[in-house]
Amino acid sequence: MSEARTPEDRAALIEAGRVLFAQSCTFFYASQRIDQLPPVGGPEIAFCGRSNVGKSSLVNALTGQKALARVSNTPGRTKQLNFFNLGDRLTLVDMPGYGYAQASKSVKQDWQGLMFDFLRGRPTLRRVILLLDARIETKPADRMAMKLLNDAAVSFQIVLTKADDAKPWWLEQRTREAEQLARSHTAGHPLVIVTSAETGLGIPELRAELAALAD
Repeated sequence: MSEARTPEDRAALIEAGRVLFAQSCTFFYASQRIDQLPPVGGPEIAFCGRSNVGKSSLVNALTGQKALARVSNTPGRTKQLNFFNLGDRLTLVDMPGYGYAQASKSVKQDWQGLMFDFLRGRPTLRRVILLLDARIETKPADRMAMKLLNDAAVSFQIVLTKADDAKPWWLEQRTREAEQLARSHTAGHPLVIVTSAETGLGIPELRAELAALAD
């Protein structure tokens, strides 16, 4: 956690995260076009990642709800921005997955256009959580997403998912690589959080990070 200097600080941040994510979290808006966004309100955190990276599972684990964000068996199916209200203190934005191999070129271009317009023009967007699969190497689409975020001057933080299914030696190597990637971008947050929606690894720490950005 970014601001935890002592065990007491860490415990306080973890508790703040627990309290925030114990609040009700409900879906309230969906947008397929940039001119259909909800009115600007409180702080927003967006979740971004390749199709099938485990984004919906992570959002569900954070909020303690099994079906808040739909887990699709078809990667690349979601083509819209979904907005969730967390206790009237934070808005979670579930972004469409990118990099799906079977997606057409026009769909990929539409994704880049919609995402860049949203990222660049949303004044309440505090941070983008960029999810990378802990089990596999960084893909070209991930690097493209980092460049897009950097070009849009939007702060992003890398979170590794599915860590329970990665060998310890590989996970250590993967974490170091993610930290290097974050440092190589001006908009990259230096702290990489390793998570598992299955075991709960890293969930309290990620909640604490997000609580520090809430009203």
